[in-house]
Amino acid sequence: MKAFRNVRACFVVCTLNLLLLSQLAVTQTTPTPGGATQQTAERDGQHDFDFLFGRWKVHNRQLVKPLSGSDKWVEFDATSIARPIWNGSANMDEFEANIPAGHIEGMSIRLYNAKSHQWSIYWASHSAGTIGFPPTVGKFNNGRGEFFDQEDYNGKNIFARYVWTVASADSCQWEQAFSEDGGKTWETNWIMVFTREK
Repeated sequence: MKAFRNVRACFVVCTLNLLLLSQLAVTQTTPTPGGATQQTAERDGQHDFDFLFGRWKVHNRQLVKPLSGSDKWVEFDATSIARPIWNGSANMDEFEANIPAGHIEGMSIRLYNAKSHQWSIYWASHSAGTIGFPPTVGKFNNGRGEFFDQEDYNGKNIFARYVWTVASADSCQWEQAFSEDGGKTWETNWIMVFTREK
């Protein structure tokens, strides 16, 4: 029974990823005078995360119990160091913080797919020693990056959304939100404000 549940969960996640990829990778069209349309080349987003390279101070505000109706938040500071890999078609960052529950160390790995023009982002925790969850998949438009996945959270099958906004060369923000209703409503549960270290 457990094996069947694992296979079913994997099938659902793969189906969601395929749907997201097919929707986001659709070629855009531009109307022309006379009503005809012409295909517009998809923007190359390989350098969309270049803003993140370097060392950052990160102020975190995290909802203690997401999807529970609670409004109790905890705040803590962290450091993050990001660098490019493969001439910019991939990158990674290391995250480190002390919170009331203990010490956190983690790493994000981001891979750019030049065909779909999308990023796949993976999270690895030092305490778990593995890459957890499916990748979040998405891209940037006008300085805002949106990335989605489907995952298990406390026994619930949820959607997760991660949003990057770039304010300047020295300031950016990341937000995490969960949805229990297929993306109709979202609860933001983690906000990181990045300030570049001089």
